Amino acid sequence: MYRTEMKRRIFPGAGILSVVGVVGLFLLTLFPVGASFAEELHPDVRVKDLVNVEGVRPNQLIGMGLVVGLQGTGDKGDLALRMMQNMARQFGVAVDTKAIKSKNAAVVTVTCELPAFARPGQTVDVGVSAMGDAKSLQGGVLLQTPLQAADGKVYAVAQGPLLVGGFAAGGQGAQVTKNITTTGRVAGGAIVERDVPMAFAEGGRITLLLRNPDFTTAQRVAEALNRQYGNIAAPVDATRVAVVVPPAFGTNPTQFLAEVEGLRVRPDTVARVVVNERSGTVVMGGDVRIGSVAVAHGNLTVRVQERQDVSQPQPFSRGETTVTTQTDVSVQEQPGQLLTLPAATSVNDLVKSMNGVGASPRDIIAILQAIQQAGALHGELVVM
Repeated sequence: MYRTEMKRRIFPGAGILSVVGVVGLFLLTLFPVGASFAEELHPDVRVKDLVNVEGVRPNQLIGMGLVVGLQGTGDKGDLALRMMQNMARQFGVAVDTKAIKSKNAAVVTVTCELPAFARPGQTVDVGVSAMGDAKSLQGGVLLQTPLQAADGKVYAVAQGPLLVGGFAAGGQGAQVTKNITTTGRVAGGAIVERDVPMAFAEGGRITLLLRNPDFTTAQRVAEALNRQYGNIAAPVDATRVAVVVPPAFGTNPTQFLAEVEGLRVRPDTVARVVVNERSGTVVMGGDVRIGSVAVAHGNLTVRVQERQDVSQPQPFSRGETTVTTQTDVSVQEQPGQLLTLPAATSVNDLVKSMNGVGASPRDIIAILQAIQQAGALHGELVVM
């Protein structure tokens, strides 16, 4: 009875739904009546949203190309001139770099991600970024650029007009720029020329890789498969779950994976608090608990103001008029309020307490770090 009354006195008005929003702090905690707390914290999700299949992966491609058609915003260096010279030679035109005075071309890097199971003839988007001192790629056209993988082989060829999500305009006295104009994209600009074999069911075995490694989640994924298809799955570690393809799907493992992706599992996560001091953002998971602790936090403000005064000598004196600086320093310390947080305090109660004393996001970050150092924060504190 004493604990219940104290909790109501310190945290008045604890409701079912609490939405806490302060500058830089966005936190949503839900506590429905009559539902299991663990079920609401971790609802069942599809296996498809938890795992990847080993052997099924994209591949990164990169190339170096030339963007032309710019309105005098291209490179000023020699690299673009030499690339234009080499391109002219490929078409049988011999030209000296000294004769090229155009600023309508820019050397760029072209990157893309080749999706798994991409076949020759399909198209993918590519990203284009300026390598030199080009001011803008707006209105440019990417010339044919081969894209290589880490093995040095060409898997796609990119070409096409750039889409730049911004603009730059101005003169000698002023300039207006919106977003970044030295990067762009070519939608469907790369044509796949070579496919990458994907072997994901060799020997009738499939390995599922958890995107967020966790021993409990791996065990639950294996149990869900065993309930559905018999004893076919076993967790290897916190990341891998080894699965044997049932005989009924021996000739069609794709159908088996499609059914496995639809199974639902309740994932488990580590109690974690993530803070970003640069932006003042705090994100706390629902599993975070705080031990019994007393917290006092006050603000100290030091204000320094300077003003310029003129010192004027007396009439007919030999003094000189000088400018002096007057400095005013004021210190203001707000009295800190002492809060008593009982053991097993939830995120909901903690946030209500912090908002009750008017704590800012940066104050909350400092308080959480102090609670963690005191050993009362039952969770992982991650500082970004």
